[in-house]
Amino acid sequence: MAYSMKVEGEKFAKACVKDVDVSYKQAAVVMDAIRGMPLLKAEKYLEEVIAKKRPVPFKKYNTSVGHRRGGIIGKYPVKASKIILKLLKNVENNAENKGLDKEKLIIVHAKADKGAVLTRRAPKGRWRLNNITLAHMEVIVREV
Repeated sequence: MAYSMKVEGEKFAKACVKDVDVSYKQAAVVMDAIRGMPLLKAEKYLEEVIAKKRPVPFKKYNTSVGHRRGGIIGKYPVKASKIILKLLKNVENNAENKGLDKEKLIIVHAKADKGAVLTRRAPKGRWRLNNITLAHMEVIVREV
């Protein structure tokens, strides 16, 4: 990853995942939605997104995206939310290993970037090529 937040001190915990087969655009929108939230509130929010009870507001990449209840322009990115929820559980465990209180953790840095691009052939013998873009994700939490 090209950019990462500088972590100094003992009150931080970090987790990252690389080359995940998920839309990086949807992952970036979900990361924008949870940035600044308390960790436990973000986990509950993602569980509601997976259950399709709360939409994620799409402030960018929102061409042809319909409105949801409450007038929010958004979607329910279930696959990205599941992977980011696993990432949040990982950073929670890392924080507990450092001796941090999980009730006081706030997400200070959350980002998703483009990963490698895999080229595949289209199915049924067609020679048209499909590009699959993987994603890198990183989350940093701080104890307040």
